[in-house]
Amino acid sequence: MRSLYEAAAAVLILLTVLVACQAASEGNMVDLALVNGRVWTGNAARPWAEAVAVLGEKIFAAGTTAEVRKLVGEGTKLVDLGGALVLPGFIDSHTHFLAGGFALKSIALREAKSREDFVARIAAKARELGPGRWILNGDWDHQQFDPVELPRRDWIDAVTPDNPVCVNRLDGHMILANSAALKLAGVTRATPVPPGGEIVLDPATGEPTGILKDTAMDLVYAQVPEPAFAEKLEAAEASIRHAAANGVTSVHEMADAASFEVFEELARLGRLTTRVHVYIPITEVDLLARLKMKSPFGSPYLKLAGLKGFMDGSLGSATACFFEPYTDEPGTSGLLHGQMYPEGIMERRILEADRAGLQLAVHAIGDRAVSLLLDMYEKAVAANGPRDRRWRVEHAQHLRPADIARFGKLGLVASVQPYHAIDDGRWAEGKIGPERVKTTYAFESLRRAGAVLAFGSDWTVAPLEPLMGIYAAVTRRTLDGRNPDGWVPGEKVTVEQAVRAYTVNGAWTEFAEASKGTIGPGKLADLVVLDRDIFSIAPEGIGEARVRLTVFDGRIVHGTAR
Repeated sequence: MRSLYEAAAAVLILLTVLVACQAASEGNMVDLALVNGRVWTGNAARPWAEAVAVLGEKIFAAGTTAEVRKLVGEGTKLVDLGGALVLPGFIDSHTHFLAGGFALKSIALREAKSREDFVARIAAKARELGPGRWILNGDWDHQQFDPVELPRRDWIDAVTPDNPVCVNRLDGHMILANSAALKLAGVTRATPVPPGGEIVLDPATGEPTGILKDTAMDLVYAQVPEPAFAEKLEAAEASIRHAAANGVTSVHEMADAASFEVFEELARLGRLTTRVHVYIPITEVDLLARLKMKSPFGSPYLKLAGLKGFMDGSLGSATACFFEPYTDEPGTSGLLHGQMYPEGIMERRILEADRAGLQLAVHAIGDRAVSLLLDMYEKAVAANGPRDRRWRVEHAQHLRPADIARFGKLGLVASVQPYHAIDDGRWAEGKIGPERVKTTYAFESLRRAGAVLAFGSDWTVAPLEPLMGIYAAVTRRTLDGRNPDGWVPGEKVTVEQAVRAYTVNGAWTEFAEASKGTIGPGKLADLVVLDRDIFSIAPEGIGEARVRLTVFDGRIVHGTAR
Protein backbone atom coordinates (compact mmCIF):
# COMPACT_ATOMS: atom_id res chain seq x y z
CA MET A 1 0.00 0.00 0.00
CA ARG A 2 1.33 3.42 -0.92
CA SER A 3 2.08 5.74 1.96
CA LEU A 4 0.34 9.10 2.31
CA TYR A 5 3.68 10.70 1.47
CA GLU A 6 3.91 8.81 -1.83
CA ALA A 7 0.29 9.54 -2.71
CA ALA A 8 0.70 13.26 -2.05
CA ALA A 9 3.89 13.33 -4.12
CA ALA A 10 2.12 11.57 -6.99
CA VAL A 11 -0.67 14.17 -6.95
CA LEU A 12 1.87 17.00 -7.01
CA ILE A 13 3.63 15.43 -10.00
CA LEU A 14 0.35 15.01 -11.85
CA LEU A 15 -0.46 18.67 -11.28
CA THR A 16 3.02 19.66 -12.45
CA VAL A 17 2.61 17.69 -15.66
CA LEU A 18 -0.81 19.23 -16.32
CA VAL A 19 0.57 22.72 -15.80
CA ALA A 20 3.53 21.96 -18.07
CA CYS A 21 1.23 20.62 -20.77
CA GLN A 22 -0.90 23.74 -20.58
CA ALA A 23 2.21 25.95 -20.75
CA ALA A 24 3.45 24.16 -23.85
CA SER A 25 0.05 24.33 -25.53
CA GLU A 26 0.03 28.09 -24.96
CA GLY A 27 3.33 28.48 -26.78
CA ASN A 28 5.67 28.56 -23.77
CA MET A 29 8.08 25.91 -25.03
CA VAL A 30 10.57 23.96 -22.95
CA ASP A 31 13.65 25.59 -21.42
CA LEU A 32 16.17 22.82 -22.10
CA ALA A 33 16.21 20.03 -24.67
CA LEU A 34 18.79 17.25 -24.79
CA VAL A 35 18.51 15.44 -28.14
CA ASN A 36 20.24 12.68 -30.11
CA GLY A 37 21.30 10.81 -27.01
CA ARG A 38 20.94 7.44 -25.39
CA VAL A 39 18.78 8.00 -22.33
CA TRP A 40 18.49 5.37 -19.59
CA THR A 41 15.26 6.31 -17.83
CA GLY A 42 15.30 3.79 -14.98
CA ASN A 43 11.66 3.04 -15.82
CA ALA A 44 11.21 -0.69 -16.42
CA ALA A 45 8.22 -0.08 -18.71
CA ARG A 46 10.25 2.18 -21.03
CA PRO A 47 13.92 1.96 -20.07
CA TRP A 48 15.38 3.81 -23.04
CA ALA A 49 14.74 7.09 -24.86
CA GLU A 50 16.64 9.42 -27.19
CA ALA A 51 15.91 12.84 -25.78
CA VAL A 52 14.76 14.76 -22.72
CA ALA A 53 12.82 18.03 -22.51
CA VAL A 54 12.92 20.20 -19.38
CA LEU A 55 10.46 22.91 -18.36
CA GLY A 56 11.46 24.86 -15.27
CA GLU A 57 12.86 22.50 -12.67
CA LYS A 58 10.97 19.43 -13.94
CA ILE A 59 11.28 16.98 -16.78
CA PHE A 60 8.54 17.66 -19.31
CA ALA A 61 9.09 14.70 -21.63
CA ALA A 62 11.43 11.81 -22.41
CA GLY A 63 11.05 10.28 -25.85
CA THR A 64 12.42 10.37 -29.36
CA THR A 65 14.47 13.23 -30.70
CA ALA A 66 11.66 14.05 -33.14
CA GLU A 67 9.13 14.28 -30.28
CA VAL A 68 11.33 16.54 -28.19
CA ARG A 69 12.28 18.80 -31.11
CA LYS A 70 8.59 19.68 -31.46
CA LEU A 71 8.82 21.28 -27.99
CA VAL A 72 11.81 23.46 -28.86
CA GLY A 73 11.12 27.19 -29.11
CA GLU A 74 13.11 30.36 -29.59
CA GLY A 75 14.15 30.48 -25.93
CA THR A 76 15.03 26.79 -25.58
CA LYS A 77 18.62 25.80 -24.86
CA LEU A 78 19.18 22.95 -27.30
CA VAL A 79 21.96 20.44 -26.66
CA ASP A 80 22.86 17.87 -29.30
CA LEU A 81 24.31 14.96 -27.34
CA GLY A 82 25.85 13.22 -30.30
CA GLY A 83 24.88 9.81 -28.94
CA ALA A 84 26.10 10.46 -25.38
CA LEU A 85 24.57 8.58 -22.44
CA VAL A 86 22.10 10.35 -20.14
CA LEU A 87 21.31 9.02 -16.67
CA PRO A 88 19.28 10.32 -13.73
CA GLY A 89 21.51 12.45 -11.53
CA PHE A 90 23.61 10.28 -9.24
CA ILE A 91 22.50 9.96 -5.61
CA ASP A 92 25.38 9.29 -3.22
CA SER A 93 23.74 7.56 -0.27
CA HIS A 94 26.56 7.99 2.24
CA THR A 95 28.85 11.01 2.48
CA HIS A 96 30.49 13.29 5.02
CA PHE A 97 29.74 16.18 2.72
CA LEU A 98 30.62 19.26 4.74
CA ALA A 99 33.75 17.60 6.09
CA GLY A 100 34.68 16.80 2.50
CA GLY A 101 34.80 20.49 1.66
CA PHE A 102 37.30 21.08 4.44
CA ALA A 103 39.31 18.06 3.31
CA LEU A 104 39.58 19.45 -0.22
CA LYS A 105 41.79 22.28 1.07
CA SER A 106 43.53 20.40 3.90
CA ILE A 107 46.67 18.29 4.01
CA ALA A 108 46.60 15.31 1.62
CA LEU A 109 48.07 12.16 3.16
CA ARG A 110 46.06 9.56 1.26
CA GLU A 111 48.79 9.05 -1.33
CA ALA A 112 51.64 8.83 1.20
CA LYS A 113 53.17 5.39 0.74
CA SER A 114 56.07 5.55 3.18
CA ARG A 115 57.04 6.97 6.56
CA GLU A 116 59.34 9.47 4.83
CA ASP A 117 56.61 10.74 2.49
CA PHE A 118 54.11 10.96 5.37
CA VAL A 119 56.50 13.05 7.48
CA ALA A 120 57.54 15.25 4.56
CA ARG A 121 53.92 16.15 3.76
CA ILE A 122 53.22 17.11 7.37
CA ALA A 123 56.41 19.16 7.57
CA ALA A 124 55.44 21.04 4.39
CA LYS A 125 51.96 21.80 5.75
CA ALA A 126 53.47 23.11 9.03
CA ARG A 127 55.69 25.50 7.03
CA GLU A 128 52.69 26.60 4.94
CA LEU A 129 50.42 27.29 7.93
CA GLY A 130 52.96 28.84 10.27
CA PRO A 131 53.25 28.39 14.06
CA GLY A 132 50.18 27.76 16.18
CA ARG A 133 47.82 26.51 13.48
CA TRP A 134 46.30 23.02 13.71
CA ILE A 135 47.13 20.46 11.02
CA LEU A 136 43.93 18.49 10.42
CA ASN A 137 42.23 15.87 8.26
CA GLY A 138 44.69 13.95 6.05
CA ASP A 139 42.97 10.61 5.26
CA TRP A 140 46.18 8.57 5.65
CA ASP A 141 46.25 4.84 5.02
CA HIS A 142 48.97 2.90 6.79
CA GLN A 143 48.11 -0.20 4.74
CA GLN A 144 49.98 1.53 1.87
CA PHE A 145 53.17 1.97 3.88
CA ASP A 146 56.11 -0.31 3.21
CA PRO A 147 56.42 -1.86 5.70
CA VAL A 148 52.81 -1.66 6.92
CA GLU A 149 52.90 0.08 10.30
CA LEU A 150 50.88 2.61 12.26
CA PRO A 151 52.40 6.10 12.32
CA ARG A 152 53.62 7.47 15.64
CA ARG A 153 53.88 10.90 17.19
CA ASP A 154 57.67 10.62 17.38
CA TRP A 155 57.74 10.49 13.58
CA ILE A 156 56.37 14.01 13.33
CA ASP A 157 57.16 15.80 16.61
CA ALA A 158 60.46 17.20 15.31
CA VAL A 159 58.78 18.79 12.24
CA THR A 160 55.74 20.14 14.14
CA PRO A 161 57.07 21.63 17.39
CA ASP A 162 54.72 24.63 17.10
CA ASN A 163 51.67 23.04 15.43
CA PRO A 164 49.18 20.71 17.08
CA VAL A 165 48.52 17.79 14.72
CA CYS A 166 45.36 15.69 14.53
CA VAL A 167 45.30 13.76 11.26
CA ASN A 168 42.80 11.00 10.66
CA ARG A 169 43.05 7.63 8.99
CA LEU A 170 40.89 7.61 5.86
CA ASP A 171 38.13 5.57 7.57
CA GLY A 172 37.68 8.23 10.26
CA HIS A 173 38.06 5.72 13.10
CA MET A 174 41.66 6.44 14.06
CA ILE A 175 43.79 9.57 14.40
CA LEU A 176 47.45 10.37 14.88
CA ALA A 177 48.06 13.23 17.34
CA ASN A 178 51.48 14.72 17.93
CA SER A 179 52.84 15.54 21.37
CA ALA A 180 51.59 19.14 21.18
CA ALA A 181 48.02 17.98 20.56
CA LEU A 182 48.16 15.29 23.26
CA LYS A 183 49.43 17.90 25.74
CA LEU A 184 46.53 20.25 24.93
CA ALA A 185 44.10 17.34 25.40
CA GLY A 186 45.76 16.17 28.61
CA VAL A 187 46.27 12.67 27.25
CA THR A 188 48.90 10.67 29.13
CA ARG A 189 49.56 7.04 29.97
CA ALA A 190 47.19 7.48 32.95
CA THR A 191 44.24 8.90 30.96
CA PRO A 192 41.11 6.76 31.40
CA VAL A 193 40.02 5.18 28.10
CA PRO A 194 36.46 6.16 27.12
CA PRO A 195 34.06 3.24 26.47
CA GLY A 196 34.24 2.28 22.80
CA GLY A 197 37.71 3.75 22.32
CA GLU A 198 41.38 2.94 22.60
CA ILE A 199 44.52 4.94 23.42
CA VAL A 200 47.37 2.96 21.89
CA LEU A 201 50.34 2.70 24.25
CA ASP A 202 53.91 1.82 23.37
CA PRO A 203 54.54 -1.70 24.75
CA ALA A 204 58.10 -0.76 25.67
CA THR A 205 57.53 2.59 27.42
CA GLY A 206 53.82 2.52 28.29
CA GLU A 207 53.46 6.01 26.81
CA PRO A 208 50.82 7.00 24.20
CA THR A 209 52.06 6.48 20.63
CA GLY A 210 49.74 9.22 19.36
CA ILE A 211 47.21 6.77 17.88
CA LEU A 212 43.70 7.15 19.29
CA LYS A 213 40.75 5.07 18.10
CA ASP A 214 37.03 5.84 17.88
CA THR A 215 35.64 7.52 21.02
CA ALA A 216 39.17 8.21 22.34
CA MET A 217 39.63 10.53 19.35
CA ASP A 218 37.15 12.94 20.95
CA LEU A 219 39.72 13.74 23.65
CA VAL A 220 41.78 15.56 21.01
CA TYR A 221 38.93 16.71 18.77
CA ALA A 222 37.50 18.61 21.76
CA GLN A 223 40.55 20.90 21.61
CA VAL A 224 40.29 21.70 17.89
CA PRO A 225 38.90 25.22 17.34
CA GLU A 226 35.44 25.36 15.76
CA PRO A 227 35.59 26.81 12.22
CA ALA A 228 33.83 30.12 11.65
CA PHE A 229 30.46 29.94 9.92
CA ALA A 230 31.90 31.66 6.85
CA GLU A 231 34.54 28.93 6.63
CA LYS A 232 31.81 26.30 6.78
CA LEU A 233 29.94 28.00 3.94
CA GLU A 234 33.12 28.07 1.87
CA ALA A 235 33.74 24.37 2.55
CA ALA A 236 30.14 23.46 1.69
CA GLU A 237 30.35 25.30 -1.62
CA ALA A 238 33.59 23.48 -2.44
CA SER A 239 31.77 20.21 -1.82
CA ILE A 240 28.88 21.27 -4.03
CA ARG A 241 31.20 22.12 -6.92
CA HIS A 242 32.98 18.80 -6.49
CA ALA A 243 29.65 16.94 -6.51
CA ALA A 244 28.52 18.64 -9.72
CA ALA A 245 31.79 17.76 -11.43
CA ASN A 246 31.08 14.10 -10.64
CA GLY A 247 27.43 14.10 -11.71
CA VAL A 248 26.16 13.90 -8.12
CA THR A 249 22.91 15.83 -7.69
CA SER A 250 21.84 14.42 -4.30
CA VAL A 251 23.81 13.36 -1.24
CA HIS A 252 22.98 11.73 2.05
CA GLU A 253 25.01 13.62 4.64
CA MET A 254 26.03 11.67 7.75
CA ALA A 255 26.73 14.58 10.06
CA ASP A 256 25.05 16.64 12.76
CA ALA A 257 22.63 19.53 13.19
CA ALA A 258 25.45 22.02 12.60
CA SER A 259 25.71 20.80 9.00
CA PHE A 260 22.01 21.40 8.48
CA GLU A 261 22.24 25.12 9.23
CA VAL A 262 25.12 25.55 6.77
CA PHE A 263 23.20 24.02 3.88
CA GLU A 264 20.06 25.83 5.00
CA GLU A 265 21.86 29.16 4.55
CA LEU A 266 23.07 28.15 1.08
CA ALA A 267 19.52 27.14 0.16
CA ARG A 268 18.25 30.52 1.38
CA LEU A 269 20.85 32.25 -0.78
CA GLY A 270 19.93 30.13 -3.81
CA ARG A 271 23.43 28.63 -3.96
CA LEU A 272 22.58 25.02 -3.11
CA THR A 273 22.97 22.96 -6.30
CA THR A 274 23.06 19.58 -4.58
CA ARG A 275 20.06 18.13 -2.77
CA VAL A 276 21.20 17.36 0.77
CA HIS A 277 19.54 14.71 2.92
CA VAL A 278 20.96 15.10 6.46
CA TYR A 279 21.14 12.37 9.10
CA ILE A 280 21.95 13.60 12.60
CA PRO A 281 23.27 11.53 15.53
CA ILE A 282 20.90 9.03 17.12
CA THR A 283 21.73 10.69 20.44
CA GLU A 284 19.34 13.46 19.30
CA VAL A 285 16.36 11.10 19.22
CA ASP A 286 14.72 12.79 22.23
CA LEU A 287 14.77 16.18 20.50
CA LEU A 288 13.20 14.96 17.25
CA ALA A 289 10.62 12.90 19.13
CA ARG A 290 9.60 15.97 21.20
CA LEU A 291 9.28 18.06 18.04
CA LYS A 292 7.13 15.27 16.54
CA MET A 293 9.18 15.29 13.32
CA LYS A 294 8.69 12.45 10.89
CA SER A 295 11.16 11.22 8.27
CA PRO A 296 11.89 13.02 6.01
CA PHE A 297 11.27 16.68 6.90
CA GLY A 298 12.16 19.71 4.76
CA SER A 299 12.18 21.03 1.20
CA PRO A 300 13.14 19.47 -2.16
CA TYR A 301 16.62 20.93 -1.64
CA LEU A 302 17.34 20.16 2.00
CA LYS A 303 15.80 17.57 4.29
CA LEU A 304 16.31 16.32 7.80
CA ALA A 305 16.30 12.63 6.97
CA GLY A 306 16.52 10.79 10.25
CA LEU A 307 19.05 9.47 12.72
CA LYS A 308 22.56 8.04 12.29
CA GLY A 309 23.98 5.62 14.83
CA PHE A 310 27.16 3.61 15.33
CA MET A 311 27.52 -0.01 16.37
CA ASP A 312 31.30 -0.35 15.92
CA GLY A 313 34.39 1.03 14.19
CA SER A 314 36.25 0.00 11.03
CA LEU A 315 38.24 -2.93 9.66
CA GLY A 316 41.39 -0.92 8.90
CA SER A 317 41.51 0.41 12.46
CA ALA A 318 40.79 -3.08 13.89
CA THR A 319 37.76 -1.60 15.68
CA ALA A 320 35.04 -3.29 13.59
CA CYS A 321 33.37 -5.73 15.99
CA PHE A 322 33.54 -9.45 15.11
CA PHE A 323 32.45 -12.66 16.77
CA GLU A 324 35.97 -14.08 16.38
CA PRO A 325 39.35 -12.37 16.86
CA TYR A 326 41.24 -10.64 14.07
CA THR A 327 43.62 -12.95 12.21
CA ASP A 328 46.50 -10.47 12.39
CA GLU A 329 45.64 -9.19 15.89
CA PRO A 330 44.38 -12.24 17.80
CA GLY A 331 44.22 -10.23 21.02
CA THR A 332 41.17 -8.29 19.83
CA SER A 333 37.79 -8.88 18.18
CA GLY A 334 37.25 -5.15 17.71
CA LEU A 335 35.17 -2.65 19.67
CA LEU A 336 31.56 -1.78 20.14
CA HIS A 337 31.11 1.96 19.66
CA GLY A 338 30.69 4.37 22.55
CA GLN A 339 27.03 4.83 21.53
CA MET A 340 26.49 1.24 22.70
CA TYR A 341 27.21 2.25 26.29
CA PRO A 342 25.70 2.03 28.83
CA GLU A 343 24.49 -1.40 27.82
CA GLY A 344 21.04 -1.42 26.28
CA ILE A 345 20.93 2.27 25.34
CA MET A 346 21.16 1.71 21.58
CA GLU A 347 18.20 -0.65 21.63
CA ARG A 348 16.17 1.87 23.64
CA ARG A 349 17.02 4.66 21.20
CA ILE A 350 16.03 2.51 18.23
CA LEU A 351 12.68 1.69 19.84
CA GLU A 352 12.08 5.36 20.62
CA ALA A 353 13.00 6.44 17.10
CA ASP A 354 10.63 3.86 15.67
CA ARG A 355 7.75 5.00 17.87
CA ALA A 356 8.41 8.55 16.66
CA GLY A 357 8.28 7.49 12.97
CA LEU A 358 11.93 8.29 12.24
CA GLN A 359 14.21 6.64 9.72
CA LEU A 360 17.36 5.00 11.04
CA ALA A 361 20.77 4.68 9.38
CA VAL A 362 23.14 2.73 11.62
CA HIS A 363 26.81 2.04 10.94
CA ALA A 364 27.69 -1.66 11.33
CA ILE A 365 30.82 -3.19 9.78
CA GLY A 366 31.94 -6.29 11.69
CA ASP A 367 29.80 -9.44 11.62
CA ARG A 368 28.91 -9.21 15.32
CA ALA A 369 27.96 -5.53 15.01
CA VAL A 370 25.69 -6.28 12.03
CA SER A 371 24.07 -9.25 13.78
CA LEU A 372 23.40 -7.23 16.94
CA LEU A 373 21.85 -4.43 14.89
CA LEU A 374 19.56 -6.83 13.03
CA ASP A 375 18.44 -8.22 16.40
CA MET A 376 17.55 -4.71 17.55
CA TYR A 377 15.70 -3.93 14.33
CA GLU A 378 13.71 -7.17 14.66
CA LYS A 379 12.74 -6.31 18.23
CA ALA A 380 11.55 -2.85 17.21
CA VAL A 381 9.40 -4.24 14.39
CA ALA A 382 7.91 -6.83 16.74
CA ALA A 383 7.21 -4.20 19.40
CA ASN A 384 5.75 -1.46 17.17
CA GLY A 385 4.19 -3.35 14.27
CA PRO A 386 4.49 -2.98 10.51
CA ARG A 387 5.09 0.35 8.73
CA ASP A 388 7.13 1.69 5.83
CA ARG A 389 10.46 2.12 7.66
CA ARG A 390 13.15 1.83 4.97
CA TRP A 391 15.73 1.37 7.71
CA ARG A 392 19.36 1.26 6.68
CA VAL A 393 22.48 -0.64 7.62
CA GLU A 394 25.43 1.59 6.77
CA HIS A 395 28.41 -0.28 5.25
CA ALA A 396 27.20 -3.84 6.08
CA GLN A 397 30.67 -5.01 5.13
CA HIS A 398 31.40 -8.31 6.85
CA LEU A 399 28.46 -10.64 7.27
CA ARG A 400 27.75 -14.08 8.63
CA PRO A 401 25.99 -16.09 5.89
CA ALA A 402 22.98 -16.61 8.19
CA ASP A 403 22.46 -12.85 8.53
CA ILE A 404 22.32 -12.05 4.82
CA ALA A 405 18.77 -13.39 4.42
CA ARG A 406 17.60 -11.28 7.36
CA PHE A 407 18.10 -8.09 5.32
CA GLY A 408 15.36 -9.09 2.88
CA LYS A 409 13.01 -10.36 5.59
CA LEU A 410 13.26 -7.04 7.40
CA GLY A 411 13.01 -4.95 4.19
CA LEU A 412 16.31 -3.24 4.94
CA VAL A 413 18.47 -0.97 2.85
CA ALA A 414 22.08 -2.14 2.51
CA SER A 415 23.80 1.24 2.25
CA VAL A 416 27.11 0.09 0.84
CA GLN A 417 30.15 1.69 -0.77
CA PRO A 418 31.59 -0.36 -3.64
CA TYR A 419 34.94 1.45 -3.76
CA HIS A 420 35.75 0.04 -0.32
CA ALA A 421 35.74 -3.46 -1.80
CA ILE A 422 38.51 -2.73 -4.32
CA ASP A 423 40.44 -0.71 -1.73
CA ASP A 424 40.14 -2.94 1.35
CA GLY A 425 40.29 -6.05 -0.83
CA ARG A 426 44.06 -5.55 -1.07
CA TRP A 427 44.54 -6.43 2.60
CA ALA A 428 41.24 -7.56 4.18
CA GLU A 429 42.04 -11.27 4.05
CA GLY A 430 45.15 -10.64 6.11
CA LYS A 431 43.01 -9.11 8.84
CA ILE A 432 40.12 -11.58 9.01
CA GLY A 433 41.27 -14.68 7.12
CA PRO A 434 40.05 -16.53 4.00
CA GLU A 435 36.76 -17.82 5.38
CA ARG A 436 35.24 -14.53 6.55
CA VAL A 437 36.11 -12.70 3.33
CA LYS A 438 33.78 -15.02 1.40
CA THR A 439 30.82 -12.95 2.62
CA THR A 440 32.57 -9.59 2.67
CA TYR A 441 31.12 -6.67 0.64
CA ALA A 442 28.45 -9.18 -0.41
CA PHE A 443 26.55 -6.95 -2.86
CA GLU A 444 25.05 -9.66 -5.06
CA SER A 445 24.15 -11.92 -2.13
CA LEU A 446 22.40 -9.04 -0.39
CA ARG A 447 20.56 -8.11 -3.58
CA ARG A 448 19.38 -11.70 -4.14
CA ALA A 449 18.26 -11.86 -0.51
CA GLY A 450 15.90 -8.93 -1.13
CA ALA A 451 17.89 -6.07 0.39
CA VAL A 452 17.68 -2.72 -1.39
CA LEU A 453 21.20 -1.82 -2.50
CA ALA A 454 21.87 1.91 -2.14
CA PHE A 455 25.36 2.83 -3.32
CA GLY A 456 27.48 5.66 -1.98
CA SER A 457 31.09 6.70 -1.52
CA ASP A 458 31.60 7.41 2.20
CA TRP A 459 33.49 10.49 0.94
CA THR A 460 36.10 11.43 2.13
CA VAL A 461 36.89 7.84 3.09
CA ALA A 462 36.66 7.09 -0.65
CA PRO A 463 36.44 9.35 -3.71
CA LEU A 464 33.12 11.08 -4.46
CA GLU A 465 33.03 9.43 -7.88
CA PRO A 466 29.98 7.29 -8.72
CA LEU A 467 31.63 6.11 -11.92
CA MET A 468 34.45 4.59 -9.88
CA GLY A 469 31.84 3.09 -7.57
CA ILE A 470 30.07 1.49 -10.54
CA TYR A 471 33.41 0.22 -11.86
CA ALA A 472 34.19 -1.28 -8.44
CA ALA A 473 30.80 -2.99 -8.08
CA VAL A 474 30.90 -4.44 -11.59
CA THR A 475 34.56 -5.55 -11.78
CA ARG A 476 35.71 -5.89 -8.14
CA ARG A 477 39.25 -5.40 -9.42
CA THR A 478 41.36 -4.37 -6.43
CA LEU A 479 43.49 -1.24 -6.70
CA ASP A 480 46.74 -3.21 -6.55
CA GLY A 481 45.91 -5.02 -9.82
CA ARG A 482 46.17 -8.45 -8.20
CA ASN A 483 42.58 -9.50 -8.89
CA PRO A 484 41.97 -8.94 -12.62
CA ASP A 485 38.92 -11.23 -12.56
CA GLY A 486 37.54 -9.64 -9.41
CA TRP A 487 38.05 -10.12 -5.69
CA VAL A 488 35.31 -12.49 -4.46
CA PRO A 489 33.93 -12.36 -8.03
CA GLY A 490 30.62 -14.00 -7.16
CA GLU A 491 29.59 -10.72 -5.52
CA LYS A 492 29.80 -8.65 -8.73
CA VAL A 493 26.62 -6.91 -9.91
CA THR A 494 25.66 -5.85 -13.44
CA VAL A 495 26.11 -2.33 -14.79
CA GLU A 496 22.37 -1.73 -14.72
CA GLN A 497 22.09 -2.96 -11.13
CA ALA A 498 24.93 -0.65 -10.12
CA VAL A 499 23.44 2.37 -11.90
CA ARG A 500 20.09 1.60 -10.29
CA ALA A 501 21.75 1.54 -6.88
CA TYR A 502 23.08 5.07 -7.53
CA THR A 503 19.76 6.42 -8.81
CA VAL A 504 16.45 4.59 -8.42
CA ASN A 505 17.34 2.89 -5.15
CA GLY A 506 18.93 6.00 -3.68
CA ALA A 507 15.69 7.90 -4.27
CA TRP A 508 13.59 5.10 -2.78
CA THR A 509 15.85 5.00 0.27
CA GLU A 510 15.03 8.64 1.03
CA PHE A 511 11.26 8.27 0.32
CA ALA A 512 11.70 10.35 -2.86
CA GLU A 513 10.95 7.83 -5.62
CA ALA A 514 7.93 9.84 -6.71
CA SER A 515 10.06 12.90 -7.49
CA LYS A 516 13.51 11.70 -8.58
CA GLY A 517 15.74 8.74 -9.36
CA THR A 518 14.25 8.12 -12.83
CA ILE A 519 13.76 10.16 -15.98
CA GLY A 520 10.14 10.86 -16.85
CA PRO A 521 7.48 13.60 -17.00
CA GLY A 522 7.09 15.44 -13.71
CA LYS A 523 10.33 14.21 -12.20
CA LEU A 524 12.94 16.68 -10.99
CA ALA A 525 15.29 17.60 -13.81
CA ASP A 526 18.45 16.21 -12.22
CA LEU A 527 20.51 14.58 -14.97
CA VAL A 528 24.05 13.53 -15.80
CA VAL A 529 25.55 13.15 -19.27
CA LEU A 530 28.59 10.87 -19.67
CA ASP A 531 31.25 10.92 -22.35
CA ARG A 532 30.72 7.23 -23.14
CA ASP A 533 28.04 4.55 -22.88
CA ILE A 534 28.98 2.52 -19.81
CA PHE A 535 26.30 -0.05 -20.68
CA SER A 536 28.03 -1.05 -23.91
CA ILE A 537 31.77 -0.68 -23.25
CA ALA A 538 33.92 -3.31 -21.51
CA PRO A 539 33.37 -3.03 -17.73
CA GLU A 540 37.08 -2.43 -17.24
CA GLY A 541 36.69 0.90 -19.07
CA ILE A 542 33.96 2.30 -16.82
CA GLY A 543 36.50 3.84 -14.47
CA GLU A 544 37.83 5.95 -17.35
CA ALA A 545 34.40 7.45 -18.16
CA ARG A 546 33.93 11.14 -17.37
CA VAL A 547 31.00 13.44 -16.65
CA ARG A 548 30.33 15.73 -19.60
CA LEU A 549 27.30 17.61 -18.25
CA THR A 550 25.42 17.83 -14.96
CA VAL A 551 21.89 19.26 -14.82
CA PHE A 552 20.37 20.21 -11.47
CA ASP A 553 16.84 21.52 -11.09
CA GLY A 554 16.71 22.09 -14.85
CA ARG A 555 19.93 24.14 -14.94
CA ILE A 556 23.35 23.11 -16.25
CA VAL A 557 25.65 23.31 -13.23
CA HIS A 558 28.69 21.54 -14.67
CA GLY A 559 30.06 21.40 -18.20
CA THR A 560 29.03 23.42 -21.20
CA ALA A 561 26.33 22.85 -23.77
CA ARG A 562 27.91 22.40 -27.18
